[in-house]
Amino acid sequence: MARSIRLTRMTTATALLATGLLAAACGGTDDSGTAASGGGGKPKVGLVQINQQAIFFNEMNAGAQQAAKEAGVDLTIFNANDDPAKQNEAIDNFVQQQFDAVVVVAIDVEGIKPAVKIAKDAGLKVVAVDAIVDSPSVDTQVGVDNAAAAQQAGAFVNDWAKAQNLSEPKIGVVGALNSFIQNIRKDDFVKTVEGAGSKIVQTVDGQNKQEAAMTAAENLLTSRSDMNVVYATGEPALLGTVAAVKSQNAADRVKVFGWDLTKEAISGIDAGFVAGVVQQDPKTEGYEAVKEAKALVGGDQAKKKIDVPVTIVTKDNVDQYRATFK
Repeated sequence: MARSIRLTRMTTATALLATGLLAAACGGTDDSGTAASGGGGKPKVGLVQINQQAIFFNEMNAGAQQAAKEAGVDLTIFNANDDPAKQNEAIDNFVQQQFDAVVVVAIDVEGIKPAVKIAKDAGLKVVAVDAIVDSPSVDTQVGVDNAAAAQQAGAFVNDWAKAQNLSEPKIGVVGALNSFIQNIRKDDFVKTVEGAGSKIVQTVDGQNKQEAAMTAAENLLTSRSDMNVVYATGEPALLGTVAAVKSQNAADRVKVFGWDLTKEAISGIDAGFVAGVVQQDPKTEGYEAVKEAKALVGGDQAKKKIDVPVTIVTKDNVDQYRATFK
């Protein structure tokens, strides 16, 4: 459906909502944390973000803004504050405002599909970042192969256990069972370590929130005194786990492995109880997504998939990341 047709069919209320949300975004920040960089005559690209609390997403925004500046793109970043419904509304608003492309970091990879289809049918180019949106409406997917990276993390734990002469490590998992991506990280990690003889003693749900993850990790540590490894599937889970290990004085009996560096995770590496952290490159993800959106708007053929590799950060290579997480 052409965007001009969609505009004639908008209700007055929807039009006012769309105009209000995005007008507030232009040149500054709205109440939900939307930031924008403007420029007349430039391709208009909307980035639908999950939140602006996690360092991961702020780094992604920085990469997107850098690409926009270099490529001459008018970029608007919408902060959904962890609300999937707001992500859908933002995409529809970008359509109504006749944007040229939308970049989406999906919270709900299934629930986002109708909005993504609307955008595609209206003529927008669609780039998905990080979370995999399996839809023909997505032109290009940018991000980490989470299954492969989780297997890499599992192999790292297997090698660590072998070096420690642990024939059957007992592993607890702090996950986010509401996160499609973190469930992939959990499942493929579990398959990899169980295949080498490890035992998963318990999985707890940190709900992708630091405080909830800390409580879940504390309960895990107190209920499983036999556990010697904890695996955290994302930044809030790892932050909560590091805090729980400290509060429970458990640094001498467990090693922590997880995803996404923070200042606290680096502190855990320095203290010796965090053994390895899967570090993505969100800045490159954001950069490549906006760069691809500009190319698609310009008529280039879609790359379909842009993989961004991960690094496992340990005491041996952590120094190169310290400046980012002061």
